Amino acid sequence: MRVMCLNAWGGKLHADLLPFLRASAPDVLCLQEVVHSPETDKDWLTYRDGDHVLPQRANLFRDVCAALPEHVAVFCPAAQGVLWDDEQSIPSQWGLATFVHRSCPVVGQHQGFVHKSYSPVGYGDHPRSRSAHGVRVYDYEREGYISITHMHGLRDLNGKMDTPERSAQSRRLLEISRAVSEPGDVTVVCGDFNLEPGSAALRILEEAGLIELVQGRGFSSTRSSHYKKPGRFADYMLINNEDVVRDFQVTEQPEVSDHLPLVLTL
Repeated sequence: MRVMCLNAWGGKLHADLLPFLRASAPDVLCLQEVVHSPETDKDWLTYRDGDHVLPQRANLFRDVCAALPEHVAVFCPAAQGVLWDDEQSIPSQWGLATFVHRSCPVVGQHQGFVHKSYSPVGYGDHPRSRSAHGVRVYDYEREGYISITHMHGLRDLNGKMDTPERSAQSRRLLEISRAVSEPGDVTVVCGDFNLEPGSAALRILEEAGLIELVQGRGFSSTRSSHYKKPGRFADYMLINNEDVVRDFQVTEQPEVSDHLPLVLTL
């Protein structure tokens, strides 16, 4: 079984992202920064937040569903705000999504929030609402259960330092993972955590028995060349049993986002 985790950057590199996902077709895809704008057929809209202006693929969730037609898809919105078509505002939901190949039965799932709750009337003030989603699947190749939970960690405008909110976020993420897991499962927790290596919020997960694979296996970055700010880490993948890891990679090419895909093979 292959599990991929990626922050899609709102589909900004859509022309490279979709062929990559189609060719990779992981058994489970955990995708963050997913856009869903059901009231428009436009391909592109614009996100505006002060000086931060970013093109967004208006219906990235639909696009990825079309690229992975053999997968069962679940979209988990964190908020509904507006994107812009020139000067026209378009309601748009923003969150994360999980795609599971139909050969892997989903026998349990749990959706929740690691920070705040669903914001129905705007994206809100920073740090904004952040969701998480967990699935429990049966892997016929391994003849066992795997639980996979991912989140998009809160963005603090002051940086990726430890804060009480980020520690609370880790504890909530553990709660969601445990809600979808059972004893004996291989348990995977992943996502864009918006954390620096060695943070107290990461240690909460490690002290719960999870083994961090990105730095643990010597990778020096989870950011592509499109990320121009300081700091080369944001994304992590943890597992409760490293013995079942056949391979783990942080994929540098092709560049499909300002984040790099994390790919775990069990």
